[in-house]
Amino acid sequence: MTNILYDALIAPHAENAAVFLDCDDGVSLSYQDFVARAAQMAHVLQAAGVAPGERVVVQAPKTRDTLALYGGALQAGAVYLPLNTAYTQDEVRYFCEDATPKLIVCDAKDADQIGEIAADVGAQVLTLTMTGGSLSATADAQPAQFETVARGPDDLAGLLYTSGTTGRSKGAMMSHKNLLSNARSLTDLWQITSEDRLVHALPIFHTHGLFVAMNTSLLAGARVRLMAQFDLEEILGALPQSSLMMGVPTFYTRLLGDGRFDKALCANMRLFISGSAPLLAETHQAFEAHSGHRILERYGMTETNMITSNPYDGARVAGTVGHALPGTEVKITNPETGETLPHGEIGMIEVRGDNVFQGYWQMPEKTAEELREDGFFITGDLAVMEPDGRVTIVGRAKDLIISGGYNIYPKEVEDVLNDLEGVSESAVYGVPHADFGESVIAALVALPGATLDVEVIKAEVGARLARFKHPRQYVVMEALPRNTMGKVQKNVLRQEHKG
Repeated sequence: MTNILYDALIAPHAENAAVFLDCDDGVSLSYQDFVARAAQMAHVLQAAGVAPGERVVVQAPKTRDTLALYGGALQAGAVYLPLNTAYTQDEVRYFCEDATPKLIVCDAKDADQIGEIAADVGAQVLTLTMTGGSLSATADAQPAQFETVARGPDDLAGLLYTSGTTGRSKGAMMSHKNLLSNARSLTDLWQITSEDRLVHALPIFHTHGLFVAMNTSLLAGARVRLMAQFDLEEILGALPQSSLMMGVPTFYTRLLGDGRFDKALCANMRLFISGSAPLLAETHQAFEAHSGHRILERYGMTETNMITSNPYDGARVAGTVGHALPGTEVKITNPETGETLPHGEIGMIEVRGDNVFQGYWQMPEKTAEELREDGFFITGDLAVMEPDGRVTIVGRAKDLIISGGYNIYPKEVEDVLNDLEGVSESAVYGVPHADFGESVIAALVALPGATLDVEVIKAEVGARLARFKHPRQYVVMEALPRNTMGKVQKNVLRQEHKG
């Protein structure tokens, strides 16, 4: 019986003695050992009562066992649900109550708090740390072979939550076909092979680090230098022995800030890829001057995996995200009518293909709003397409802020700010930032007679939101700028504070 994603990514490596992962602790794990470890994880899931199609929530450090758990979830037919390790307990509670997992895997330091959530949703808890945990210990006692559960193209493999500008966070349902089709397109386009060694410093709780970087590496049989997080010294040390790196703009600006980063260091490198946030043209140019490489920028979303990419062979144009991937259709439409626009006109990006998700978890009405009957997904991003099909993104209709590769939705931050004592209203917006892509700014208006203490506000926000969502600057104003219809003019705020 077939399990199309496991059969393509993991099963072919059952007797592959080549190294798969080089880890921070000096341990190197072969492909065949990874296959065996994934089987042990599948046994753990089965013993925990995780049936095919049921969810496994993972908020844990980035380790080889975290990746093996992903492999085990695929083999057991489970739905893998990774969560940002910076999420607060309140945020994790929402995701768990919505997804109703059978198992939650967390860092040992969070076990007591997560245990309360698990008890409320009927889930078990296992722990995973950089050095072990109950998940690893349980897996150690399991057989190294597991009878793979059959999964078809439209069965779910992953559930990734992505917030909207209004309302609740939405769970994007990713099928085996969605993930495999995208991995195949990217592996072919970027010419990834078993000869490559990937520098992997991205988180593995979102599309970029898990489904792009890891799925393409598994498909190609590439070697991966797995880093727990971005560490400048570790990356500088790994580059001479590597050929491929995937990162966010912040990675590249930090490399440029070190005098040791030069062409000699990158002599063995084949390709640098950037995504998850806009790459400034000056970063693009400075990187080429220092390294001799033009960064390949691409564009994607949680709901679609990757949509477009600059070419491997051909012009990589700064400020553009390239052409639609093979097998993916992209069109620019009138946001009001849905009519396809001529080349050169700004409109909404819509995309159709095997990479496009199955819809939002338990949100049929929201799915119907954003996924057309003909299969085109309305991205909410505004762009222009050239006659040759090259796409340039010009804005985000959903008011999304992308900072350091993370998506930040203003309304979520505004809801927290507006609930604080003394705050009348707030407006959260992004301004360009050379390192993070965008920086989060919060404009605040006090209630009559109230005085706002920014340090107190920072502490309150810190307790309620993940760190990457925190405003970098607070601006106290007498009133927010509004148009004649009473709508806050965030474009005015961005212009005033863009420096």
